[in-house]
Amino acid sequence: MEKANCTLVTQFIFMRFSNSPRLQLLFFSLFLLVYLLSLVGNGLIVLIVALDGRLHTPMYFFTCNLSLVELWYTTVTVPKMLANFLSSQGVISVPSCTTQYYFFSLAAAELFFLTIMAYDRYAAICRPLHYPLLLSPHTCVTLAGICWCVGFLCPMFPSFLLTQISFCTPNQINHFFCDADQIFRLSCTDTYAIQAAGYAFSTVIILGALVFTMASYAHILATVLAMASAAARWKAFSTCTAHLSVVTIYFGTLIFMYVRPAVKYESSINKIVAIFYSVITPLLNPLIYTLRNKDVKEDLKVLVSQMKKVYHSSGETK
Repeated sequence: MEKANCTLVTQFIFMRFSNSPRLQLLFFSLFLLVYLLSLVGNGLIVLIVALDGRLHTPMYFFTCNLSLVELWYTTVTVPKMLANFLSSQGVISVPSCTTQYYFFSLAAAELFFLTIMAYDRYAAICRPLHYPLLLSPHTCVTLAGICWCVGFLCPMFPSFLLTQISFCTPNQINHFFCDADQIFRLSCTDTYAIQAAGYAFSTVIILGALVFTMASYAHILATVLAMASAAARWKAFSTCTAHLSVVTIYFGTLIFMYVRPAVKYESSINKIVAIFYSVITPLLNPLIYTLRNKDVKEDLKVLVSQMKKVYHSSGETK
């Protein structure tokens, strides 16, 4: 059904987090700090894994890819959000909004990498003798390629639909980036059926990945409980705690956002929850994976030491 008194728009306005300039400045400082720490943390993981041959294992290979995904989708959304904090009105053109949505949706690749990492832990604990065969270098590269390709393919259809729609006033988005759910609500026509189809697709993808991940951990739990030694049980399960922590946060927020019926109301809660999986989780991942691993911490110390030597030598040269 067509909207009454429809005025076509060519740009959207992001609703502010607060009408207080001081709070806006506080939010800018906070999210800038989180973003920079996220960039440094994920960048260090990629660098350390690439430089240290000891970390050329399936687990760290997929962790490196996970960090690359997080570097990608945080850079797509957070800088624009930071700019909006400092502007009187956060504005984005319709084509730019569609483009941002598409590239942010590459975050779907993170979902697949987390699922593959659960399978990696299953193979390492439940089938250790077959592990080199199940996750050979060729297999790991193939699986990573599939994750990246599917990540690029998933948002293509909704992005195409967005380019075929005309948008009307009011043109305000109650979010800090262009999410499809928010954009479809601004269409000049009723897009309830499209939203419902989108949620159904998201439900299949997210719950499918969750079921596969939980099945892997069910086998892991059964194998760990069957171990005779308490020390062996703890060692085996401790290798999974980092990944399980990230899975809990990431899947929990995604399920809240995308595994539910299409609705026709605006909610600021969506914006708050989105902060967790789009801003906070990319910061937590490098902390969780590095602080619990001795090899990564040692490599980080070596890297910092080398950087200090380079800095001192350049200072002496001057």
